[in-house]
Amino acid sequence: MTISSEYKNHLTTQSYEKGPSILGVELVTSNLFGDDSGLFGEIARLENGSLQSFQEPFQVKQISMSLMVPNTIKAYHIHFNQDDAWFATPNNRILVNLHDIREGSPTFGVHMKLHLGGCKNQLLRIPHGVAHGAANPYTTDQVLFYATSEQFSPTNPDEHRLAWDSFGADVWEITKG
Repeated sequence: MTISSEYKNHLTTQSYEKGPSILGVELVTSNLFGDDSGLFGEIARLENGSLQSFQEPFQVKQISMSLMVPNTIKAYHIHFNQDDAWFATPNNRILVNLHDIREGSPTFGVHMKLHLGGCKNQLLRIPHGVAHGAANPYTTDQVLFYATSEQFSPTNPDEHRLAWDSFGADVWEITKG
């Protein structure tokens, strides 16, 4: 078989290699069991209120959810004290971007782009000091559940912000091809 030179010079190959990682960020995949009635998946294990799913547990102080309408970007957030654990159900799909802005961190400046949900059963830990955001570039509502190591305070929020495009607008685009 010969590929036309008109197209051959435009061919690319998708990379399936694991991307860069950020110190303290963990993505834990749990079993997902299916049968005739649907799915069962364990999200996280707790012991005395402490989330045990990660290498270093943290005390869960609050569990919240965010419903994201189509074409929404919620970014970037930074917490000085709070760690997050994010979960999207397998029938949802959330685009996540993380950027290490912790001065002195061995992974300072590293950027991670990943998807939660999308037929996977994964829990994502985001340590404090890592800029993080989520997007719904799809055509239906998507839901993100998250546990935090601190309770939200409307009068003194540990919720600091950077612009949604602080690390480039293109990180929020879906890779086509």
